[in-house]
Amino acid sequence: MIRTPMQNHLLAALPAEIYERLSPHAELVALVRGSAVYEPGVELEYAYFPTSSIVSILSPMEDGASPEVAVVGNDGVVGIAMFMGGATTTNTRAVVQSAGHGYRIRASVLQTAAENEAPLRHLILRYAQSLITQMSQSAACNRFHSVDQQVCRLLLMCMDRWASNRLSLTHERMSNLLGVRREGVTGASGHLAAAGLISYRRGCVTVLDRSGLEARVCECYAVVKTEIARLLPVKPRSDDASSRRTAGGVIKPSVAAAAN
Repeated sequence: MIRTPMQNHLLAALPAEIYERLSPHAELVALVRGSAVYEPGVELEYAYFPTSSIVSILSPMEDGASPEVAVVGNDGVVGIAMFMGGATTTNTRAVVQSAGHGYRIRASVLQTAAENEAPLRHLILRYAQSLITQMSQSAACNRFHSVDQQVCRLLLMCMDRWASNRLSLTHERMSNLLGVRREGVTGASGHLAAAGLISYRRGCVTVLDRSGLEARVCECYAVVKTEIARLLPVKPRSDDASSRRTAGGVIKPSVAAAAN
């Protein structure tokens, strides 16, 4: 399988001339499940653009809990703080939820490009706005909606960023991401399984009826999805030159940050 930075929607949305200048700096990385992409207080050296992986943005608590405040897949970039005037984040960490691949570009390269290229800067700002919407809606959802609805939202958001109906999510992992008791997630999963919407086996959730999940989920999922579509319309385009460079080995594989 030929991998290319174009598999990330943000990079694919760039004007061709800007993409051509940035793509030689994109380094293919394997994102290992459970590995930390960045930690609180550590300077961000790279921005990560997932292509076939999902990264959770977590907010660590003093008691050890780490609820998820946002999820990033092939729709976005991990490390948005570097574009907002901060070299570090003090209250979030990014951890790979579903293993796969992505591309990383050095912060210095991207920051310089964003300063000089208005289309890139505007694209990043629109993505930041969509991320803020996702975070604020997640906070409201976790406060006001049932665990069943929260589980549906989590599964649908993951599916939007993962090219499969099979998700590697244990009940314990889902409870940590949502900030709820494991028993609540087990009960919600049981309800969804009994309705024929999902099946669960050995830490793997298989979505059997996506439309059924969409019928049960709260409005939070649609709010976020609509905002992303408004701010970041996907405009696929081919990039034969990029594919040739990738196949030719200019973009080298690497291993993501060390495991937790």
